[in-house]
Amino acid sequence: MIKAKKSLGQNFLTDRNILETIVGVTPINNKIILEIGPGTGNLTSFILRNNPKKVFVIEKDNNLAENLIKTFKDQLIVINDDVLNVDENLLFSDKVTVFGNLPYNISTEILSKWIINLKDNFWFDHLILMFQKEVADRIIAKFNKSTYGRLSILANWKLNIKKICDIKPESFSPKPKIDSSLLYFSPKVNFFKIKNPKNLEKVTRIFFSQRRKMLKKPYNQLFNGNQEISDKLKIDLNLRPQNLDFDTYYKLTMEYEKLGS
Repeated sequence: MIKAKKSLGQNFLTDRNILETIVGVTPINNKIILEIGPGTGNLTSFILRNNPKKVFVIEKDNNLAENLIKTFKDQLIVINDDVLNVDENLLFSDKVTVFGNLPYNISTEILSKWIINLKDNFWFDHLILMFQKEVADRIIAKFNKSTYGRLSILANWKLNIKKICDIKPESFSPKPKIDSSLLYFSPKVNFFKIKNPKNLEKVTRIFFSQRRKMLKKPYNQLFNGNQEISDKLKIDLNLRPQNLDFDTYYKLTMEYEKLGS
């Protein structure tokens, strides 16, 4: 009997209806699949039934990785490592479809890493990922909402995002204390050409570090009080950070990059 490890944020999905919903989000017949955190292989089994071309799994837990190799033998390529250490751009030459019941303690770190390291030719064509519901709400939040913030802006920069469903604790073993949500991501064809994603992180960090305050102070910190940019982008500096839409933050980041060029 394999027990979940709290230290690794493990909660194994056992609800067959939810497992079927997940693999039904996008066709995977003859596709290359990457599964993050397969655990005991419940979702892996459902993926394999849909005749994928090849399946890679990344599992950090040594015992679980060994168990997956014993259970599925040559049906899988098991990578026994921390997903944060893996460079997917080097690992895959063809686009992959990614499934993941992400460890909740590092889920935002994983998503941010993928977005920041994206090359112009995306290494994936679809991401079907499960998050703690509170995190998912932040990812899909639109401006003027209390949940809108840095994560929403970063995630929506290069990705279309759709919520598939919420998932109750009873669908897992052991039961987590919170609800989960399944999100579907696909690459955008057109997006703002920010040179360095870390600049988007910096701009949003400075603005949202004082999310209850007006925009004037963080704006002046970034642009040394230069009103030309706020006039050009038609920004009312008396508003608060959550009142600016996605595109305005991307444009602000591009203006910030021009200062350093």
